[in-house]
Amino acid sequence: MRHARRRVVRRVTRLAAVGGLLLGGAMVTRAVASEPPAPSIGVPYAAQPATSMGTDLVSRLGTSRTAGSWVDSAGRPVVAVTNEQAADEVERAGAQAKMVRHSMSDLKSATATLRSAPRVPGTAWALDYKSNEVVVRGDSTVSASDWSRLTEVAEDIGGFVRMERTEGTFTTRVNGAQPILSTAGRCSAGFNVTDGKTDFILTAGHCGPDGSVWFADDRGREQVGTSLRGSFPGDDYSLVKYDSGRAGESADVVAVGDGKGVRITGVADPEVGQKIFRSGSTSGLREGEVTALNATVNYPEGTVTGLIETNVCAEPGDSGGPMFADGIALGVTSGGSGDCAAGGTTFFQPVTKALTELGVKLIVAKQAGGGTGAAPAPSASQGAASPGSSAPVTGEDVSGLLTRLTDPRNVGPGLLVIAGSIVALVATRWIRAEQDRKAYRQYYSATWG
Repeated sequence: MRHARRRVVRRVTRLAAVGGLLLGGAMVTRAVASEPPAPSIGVPYAAQPATSMGTDLVSRLGTSRTAGSWVDSAGRPVVAVTNEQAADEVERAGAQAKMVRHSMSDLKSATATLRSAPRVPGTAWALDYKSNEVVVRGDSTVSASDWSRLTEVAEDIGGFVRMERTEGTFTTRVNGAQPILSTAGRCSAGFNVTDGKTDFILTAGHCGPDGSVWFADDRGREQVGTSLRGSFPGDDYSLVKYDSGRAGESADVVAVGDGKGVRITGVADPEVGQKIFRSGSTSGLREGEVTALNATVNYPEGTVTGLIETNVCAEPGDSGGPMFADGIALGVTSGGSGDCAAGGTTFFQPVTKALTELGVKLIVAKQAGGGTGAAPAPSASQGAASPGSSAPVTGEDVSGLLTRLTDPRNVGPGLLVIAGSIVALVATRWIRAEQDRKAYRQYYSATWG
């Protein structure tokens, strides 16, 4: 028994070391002495979050006089404008103005026309603020005839729609992950969130339908929780409710590999040009840049809109993993094309929308002085961004995690039966969990041995 326990601890330690987000990146690390000892109850996504100068200017000047904003390589805000008056206002505010031909209204009208055309799986489009174009991409699964028909639609819109073929396929990144596993697939957990009473893992919606039971091991012994309140397609987010109801210590940390974790201190929307990091259980910590916002992807399973487009790589199994910068939560991995050998495009579900739609708060690190504050916006990075403050991941902490996971008090419904109707409800849930557990073991027996 002691040898078996050591093998499990070594296995989970190895998973954390390659960048896996075991149970949402939380509970795998304790705070170091110089860090806050415990996370706060959570910071809600504010209805009016702090925004950058560029975003503020675009909002104030309107969609007919602007066409988006971004940060340049030096971290300076740039705003695309359609007339000299708007350019003067931008420059008086201290930002750079770039004169463009097509307004945001034009760009959005183009995407509306693309959405109304017959759906073609394997295609995606996004607004490229820097080039003042709508970029339409088709992967290797799109036939020549489908691509030709979509090209005709683009030509009818105008010359500011750019058509590009891309290698690989646009797929959701669900297969091959190790941190959380079920018969629905294998995924990376994202961020820990709470509704004030119960804690959850925020992950990708395509990882599994409502009712999917998730485990931390391939034998179905270490049950983590159950999926609920997911949205996919359309959006790509879901919650996994912890069976114990609590995320535990260091719920504000996501693992990034090499025995380190990043403390999450807030949540915000990203900007085009912003340097970001993504962590996942398959490919670990990777760095990239936000290339577009409000992207649409036509996965084989359905269309997802409002995504963040980046040039950071991802691979199957990274689904649901977190995207962040300077300790600020930005998104959870949805899908993309390519891999981390050749590179590719990866799309993310914005965290802000998921929190708003689900009515939950992000669990974040306590602010200096012991209180909680409003979630700050990400800083415009000058040069390379920093992941955020880090804390070690140790074998002892993972051992404690396994002890808590395998404690019978933390597994199963664990509810007090106070009426006959509740007895029936609990029994039904227990039977469902046992059925999922057996199916899960059978599902993975061929590949895990």
